[in-house]
Amino acid sequence: MRTPICDELGIEHPVFAFTPSEHVAAAVSRAGGLGVLGCVRFNDPDELERVLTWLDDNTDGKPYGVDIVMPMKVPTEGTSTDLSAYIPDGHRHFVDETLLKLGVPPLPEGEGRDGVLGWLHSVARSHLDVALQHRPVFIANALGSPPVDVIEKCHEHGIKVGALAGAAKHALSHVANGVDVIIAQGYEAGGHTGEVASMVLTPDVVDAVGPDVPVLGAGGIGSGRQVAASLALGAAGVWTGSIWLGTEEYRQMGATNSDAWETAFTRATSSDTVRTRVYTGKPARLLKTRWTEAWAEDGAPAPLPMPLQNLLVADAHNRISAANDPDVISMPVGQVVGRMNEVRPVAEVMASLVSELEETVRRLEKLV
Repeated sequence: MRTPICDELGIEHPVFAFTPSEHVAAAVSRAGGLGVLGCVRFNDPDELERVLTWLDDNTDGKPYGVDIVMPMKVPTEGTSTDLSAYIPDGHRHFVDETLLKLGVPPLPEGEGRDGVLGWLHSVARSHLDVALQHRPVFIANALGSPPVDVIEKCHEHGIKVGALAGAAKHALSHVANGVDVIIAQGYEAGGHTGEVASMVLTPDVVDAVGPDVPVLGAGGIGSGRQVAASLALGAAGVWTGSIWLGTEEYRQMGATNSDAWETAFTRATSSDTVRTRVYTGKPARLLKTRWTEAWAEDGAPAPLPMPLQNLLVADAHNRISAANDPDVISMPVGQVVGRMNEVRPVAEVMASLVSELEETVRRLEKLV
């Protein structure tokens, strides 16, 4: 399974795997894909430094990438002020009352943390600075085009830049800014996603940007047949995320809610997700639970804009995670969760993607 982007980045298979886990990222890269580490969880640049050093040492010399969260426009406020002051008391009260109603206990004294600072522009800049001291071959931005000076800095280091797009017009803007690879993220995807499904979005983006700009299909990809479908639509590869949450390597993150999460995703169907702004303030697809349903009830406040919503719910997510309750858990995941029925090693998932893709291509060749 090779396309031109494999040669550009030095990988065997055009499978890009976004993951918050360095263990998953390393395993995907060792298996011939490109593991892409999500950096938003790192409040401390020193912690990211340690993790990227670990990636350098545990990928058998094979390439990997990183994903940052950086808006194109630099914020004019919030870098030196206490952003929590902008959170209305009514929203805080709603969160407290909802956790009480759902039976989520408080954390022990001294445990927990403030909001994930990786959503702030200044912290994302520090993530970039750390990454450039290591050897990623690809840097993706979860919020579209990063600032032009960031793109130029990556190019100076020989690093390709990717950006997510939910519409053809967004992809054209990314290319005009100097982005090298477009990630066409369809409605089915977990996390931040737009309103157009992959079957329509991928060919729209491919046709808009032309043959010289590689496009990765994203959203709803969890099998070799779905990889084949994305390639048939003109994509140069696929961007995957949710399927790696159901791997043995993901367990190694040591998340306190791993048992609850595995129960939740193995019993879920493709209908058990919801696209909502309650996680970050921007539309994102999450597993549907009693927590997401509470935000949809009459009288619930509207989610705050990014990054205030994340700051509002950060402690709640810590408490939900510690509670280990599959009925309440808060987790971004795509509609492909309905196919995630067991926990498997990364290498096995990758092998099944490749073998089913090859089988699909052979079957289609017989129709010609």
